[in-house]
Amino acid sequence: MISVEHLTVEFGGSPLFDDIGFLVNPKDKIALVGKNGAGKTTLLRIFAGKQQPTKGNVIIPKDISIGYLPQHMIHNEGTTVLEEAEKAFEHITGLQAEIERMNVELAERTDYESNGYQALIDRLTQANEHLQIIGNGNFHADIEKTLLGLGFMRTDFNRQCSEFSGGWRMRVELAKILLQRPKVLLLDEPTNHLDIESIQWLENFLMTSDSAVLLVSHDKAFIDAVTNRTIEISLGKIYDYSVNYSRYLELRKERREQQIRAYENQQKMIQDTEDFIERFRYKATKAVQVQSRIKQLEKVERLEVDLEDNSRLSLKFPPAPRSGSIPLEVEHLSKAYGNHLVLDNIGLIINRGEKVAFVGKNGEGKSTLVKCIMDEIDYSGTLKLGHNVKIGYFAQNQASLLDEERTVFETIDYVAVGDIRTKIRDILGAFMFGGEAVDKKVKVLSGGERSRLAMIRLLLEPVNLLILDEPTNHLDIRSKEVLKDALKAFDGTAIIVSHDREFLDGLVTKVYEFGNKKIREHLGGIYEFLQNKKIESLKELEMSQPKQSADEKPKESSENKLSYEARKELNKKIKKAEKDVEQAEASIGQMETELSVLAKELESPEKASDPDFILSYNKKQRELEQKMYEWEILSEDLESLKANIE
Repeated sequence: MISVEHLTVEFGGSPLFDDIGFLVNPKDKIALVGKNGAGKTTLLRIFAGKQQPTKGNVIIPKDISIGYLPQHMIHNEGTTVLEEAEKAFEHITGLQAEIERMNVELAERTDYESNGYQALIDRLTQANEHLQIIGNGNFHADIEKTLLGLGFMRTDFNRQCSEFSGGWRMRVELAKILLQRPKVLLLDEPTNHLDIESIQWLENFLMTSDSAVLLVSHDKAFIDAVTNRTIEISLGKIYDYSVNYSRYLELRKERREQQIRAYENQQKMIQDTEDFIERFRYKATKAVQVQSRIKQLEKVERLEVDLEDNSRLSLKFPPAPRSGSIPLEVEHLSKAYGNHLVLDNIGLIINRGEKVAFVGKNGEGKSTLVKCIMDEIDYSGTLKLGHNVKIGYFAQNQASLLDEERTVFETIDYVAVGDIRTKIRDILGAFMFGGEAVDKKVKVLSGGERSRLAMIRLLLEPVNLLILDEPTNHLDIRSKEVLKDALKAFDGTAIIVSHDREFLDGLVTKVYEFGNKKIREHLGGIYEFLQNKKIESLKELEMSQPKQSADEKPKESSENKLSYEARKELNKKIKKAEKDVEQAEASIGQMETELSVLAKELESPEKASDPDFILSYNKKQRELEQKMYEWEILSEDLESLKANIE
């Protein structure tokens, strides 16, 4: 179906790919694996026509449609979630509009015997037949099913895309691509912004899809479930296996062991032959044998062992200072943004040395509780940190907060103090920033490299409570394994917010599930939690009333009709909500103006090297992010109130 021939890609004279080739067959489900920077994203970009190789070709037949989801993209503005998803069917709506235009023209014309009239009928007939072939059904049902599967609520459908975070807008893009049903899907880290339930939905979708899939993901469980073929990219070469990722790891190990044995046997044979030649080279009686051995040696096809990329992250957390026996205790904690209640009277106790996971759908309060622990936002109730608790915090957007104009070395040198400054190059080398890499500017680093650089901050001072919010986004599988091993060996306490089942498996011994403004404690690992959750869900399903289908119209009843007093009260609430939204928008405008002034000042060397000024700037940024989030919640409340009065 798609042919890669003699593909070579060079950056700065050094090859990323060196004369590689392979075929993509219909319905192939291919995992592209390799360490960060190996070229996985580059290969997808070449397939998508976004980048040209230095040499060679990727031959794609004209009738092969391609859907490409990059890691980062510019999102469209001015449309709702539903309108954006409907763009997947522009070819249908466009054809429907053309048919309607031809029908109108046909009704207005009277030249029934003319060639033009007959040609118009032929075009209309062909258009109708084409519409029947590509599907003239109710594609809105497909849109709803896909958006719900990716975690959206029905109330989100008519919200503006601009109201959502980048991760949720990426879900809209993913929905559009899946709805187009292309012959080939190119997905670069599609699970980075999905919660566990959405990942499981996407797994099932891809497993049953007729599309060929080329997938880059660092979620081992996800690629194991979806793929049936693995292509490893390492040191400019590719290694192609017709198995899933777990089986590939076994086969790669076996292949390397066989190569080493064959190589060692051949080397011994070559050495023995060379010793014989050297010993009897000058003896006339052995001349015939010596010449025979020389010719034999010349004919030997020398075996080679595939080079292995052994550069990998070496991570060890400093010894944790001893904390109290209960590092974190929460009682009757509630948090609301405006009228929107996120957490309602929750409680938990985390003991010293425990590794726990926070899981649940996005927007259910995981990051909100983390912000409460970090004292970044106000809340009601009690939250106690134990004696001598020192927190190390890795935020979900930590990598994006790095100064893009600084080099790798400058980034760490700026925050390092004391004797640690003499060891910066050693630390960077352990994180695969060796040699000239320390002089790279942050703006040219990949997502994985930025995450590794941000992770180094956690090594600069000893802590005993690690809070990691999606730490594995953009880390490759091997780096994640090393991070996981380091966390296992960490002798402090850890709270890990993650949707990566494979990463959490064997690491955490307790799971806190967030949902419906509450949290529930589950003892055991992540797979025990998932197994129990399915049983609980079935019980809940049996007890609950069947949901109204998308095409059912709600039945009118006297209970649904608002009384005059209720409508009057609702109007008062709407006016107050509108005022709250306006005030939030005014505050955001003022804060953005203040930030732009500070950003201008930051361009001067004096301000850029002033720690107090940087602290003030970062604080103002966080305040703006908080206000934007409050505005989003207030806007949701306003829309909900307006929906009740209609």
